[in-house]
Order: sequence, then structure tokens, then C-alpha cells
Amino acid sequence: MGIDPNFDANRENVGEENGVAVWGPVDPPEKLGIHGTHVAVDYDICVADGACLENCPVDVFTWVDTPDHPESERKVEPTREDQCIDCMLCVDICPVDAIDVDASRA
Repeated sequence: MGIDPNFDANRENVGEENGVAVWGPVDPPEKLGIHGTHVAVDYDICVADGACLENCPVDVFTWVDTPDHPESERKVEPTREDQCIDCMLCVDICPVDAIDVDASRA
């Protein structure tokens, strides 16, 4: 099961990390929530294969460390989500459907 496209209605905004909104629940290191709003990454299912980071034409993503998370020790943070051009390449290329892009959430 991929990211909940209605996370902004179904989850609580619990703060920010690296200037990016975080949507709960969060209980590190196992539960890290969804990071981002316009470009959202579900950290709890992201496997950090890096395809989104390597292929994004406007470099929305950066690596962040997530020590002891059961899926991967690092994740992609949508630190420059305001630069997103809504091409949906990251959504299409993610092998676990951990990313959702919706300009109406910007």
C-alpha cells in the first residue's frame, strides 16, 4: 500500500524538520510519518532507492539520515518542494509508491 493521497486530511501536522512539514504519527525510529506537503514522502514505506532524487529535473530532494528505521537508514527529504514543476516523475518512478505530488496542497 502506497502513500495516503489524503494524508493532509487524515493526519495531524506535527511540526517541521529541515523546513518541511511533518505529518504524524511519529514515533522514532520506527514511525517517521509523511514529510512534505506539495511533494510528500511517506518515510515509513520509503526504501531509499534514490530514483526520485537522481531523476528529479529540478532537484527537489536531498538525503537525510534516519538511523535505525526498519526500511532504510536514510530517506529523501523534499527540501525544495517549492521548486516542483509537477512533472510526476518521482511519483511514477518510486518502486513502493511512497511519494505523492499535489499542487493544491502547496
